[in-house]
Amino acid sequence: MIQRIQSLYLLIVAALMTTTLFAPLAKFMTDKAEFALNAFTLEDVATGVTQAIPPYLGILLVLTAIVPFVTMLLFKRRMLQIRLCAVNIVLLIGVVIFIAIYYYLNSILDGAEFTARSFSMAAIFPLLSLILTYLAARAIFKDEMLVRSLDRIR
Repeated sequence: MIQRIQSLYLLIVAALMTTTLFAPLAKFMTDKAEFALNAFTLEDVATGVTQAIPPYLGILLVLTAIVPFVTMLLFKRRMLQIRLCAVNIVLLIGVVIFIAIYYYLNSILDGAEFTARSFSMAAIFPLLSLILTYLAARAIFKDEMLVRSLDRIR
């Protein structure tokens, strides 16, 4: 199962997205407090009080952590793997868009204005996962072309 390079790519994508699911994505500062944006919550760093945000980002992060692992397990069905890689790319683009929306949206906190913002290291993991998923799909396609060319020789 981990004999091909695409399996390694997909395993790295699953690990990166699982890390992104549990790590803070961005930090926000107001005049009074500092907040950390997680997948499902906005947490006050000093007090530990959490405020729920819409769950769309968290749901997409869970899906983008599961899909590469399932794709890796379907190693005998290469065309389905390519399709699942395409689905994962679309989901990853959605994750990047939601991170950008939450980062630039001032109304996450009720009425508070952010004085400073910064991305965490985990915010770049979806971009890396996009590249790795594309590379995995390309490697799967090359394997499919190799198998089809060998079928013609027989």
